[in-house]
Amino acid sequence: MKLIRLLIIIFSFYIMACHSNSQEKPDAEQKTTAEAKEPGPITLVIHGGAGTIKKENMTPERELAYREKLQQALNTGYAVLENGGTSLDAVTETIQILEESPLFNAGRGAVFTSDGKNELDASIMNGATGEAGAVAGVTTLKSPILAARTVMEKSPHVMMAREGAEAFAKEQGLEIVDPSYFYDENRHNQLQKLKENQEKDGTAYLDHHPDYKFGTVGCVALDAQGNIAAGTSTGGMTNKKWGRIGDSPVIGAGTYADNNTCGVSSTGHGEYFIRYVVAYDIAALMKYKGLSLEEAAKEVVMQKLVEKGGTGGVVALDRQGNVAMPFNTAGMFRGYIKEKDKPMVFIYKDEN
Repeated sequence: MKLIRLLIIIFSFYIMACHSNSQEKPDAEQKTTAEAKEPGPITLVIHGGAGTIKKENMTPERELAYREKLQQALNTGYAVLENGGTSLDAVTETIQILEESPLFNAGRGAVFTSDGKNELDASIMNGATGEAGAVAGVTTLKSPILAARTVMEKSPHVMMAREGAEAFAKEQGLEIVDPSYFYDENRHNQLQKLKENQEKDGTAYLDHHPDYKFGTVGCVALDAQGNIAAGTSTGGMTNKKWGRIGDSPVIGAGTYADNNTCGVSSTGHGEYFIRYVVAYDIAALMKYKGLSLEEAAKEVVMQKLVEKGGTGGVVALDRQGNVAMPFNTAGMFRGYIKEKDKPMVFIYKDEN
């Protein structure tokens, strides 16, 4: 009888110990989860377009010009973050540096439509709130990315186009310029050359001259508060017709941001990025399949897009400051910065 009582007492202590451990375990798991969600260091990643970018086709002077402008953009955005600015501020100011350079297909370097005009698109998204803004087909707005942000912050809408977007921007006090501001001789020559080649061989523009659709710029930033923002700006496609709009102003295709997963900015053949919702798909793979940023970005850009015939790349950034920059073309102007005055810039495929 005494033995039975002793066994009962021992078993009771065992049950109590197990219950105590089960109470402690969730707390430990919650602590680990909370620690995992702590934001990483302020970080910024950019792209300036993807395409047939090869060293043998680049003069040393032009390569240096690209590298210096990318470095300037990275340093500008990092300074915003370092001084306590938001990721939205960093994305806006970084992209404006690229929009003001004729080196890239955005803002002053925008390509020409079939009618000889510059039609600009841009979008921006706040990963903390899910708010987004975009403009499409604008011709007189000096900074399309700023216009996109204004749509997000000053209107109940996400996307505005053409004359309506311009009227709204003017009403909000944004800088309006004559369309001639965007004229670039090199871009105009590209249009003429493309048209001449079309007349000679009759090849449809969608299948000829693979670089007519590249050069978009984009940025993703992580600020000190752990908030992610992403933005994209473009002049679209050389010789585009019928009011064509690509992926850059389309949330989920050209731009996406969510603090819980990542921020993404895309560049490439926009039709494919729209069809396969590239920017969102990367975030979705992280959210629903538990993939890392690098795994998700590579699966979408290097597998899914390739299988469908889509060309281009993305830059992406998660809340821990991890960066991914996959592309399936010969090159992509790209770079990131994690420390002051230490921008890392790359152009060719064989650069790490």
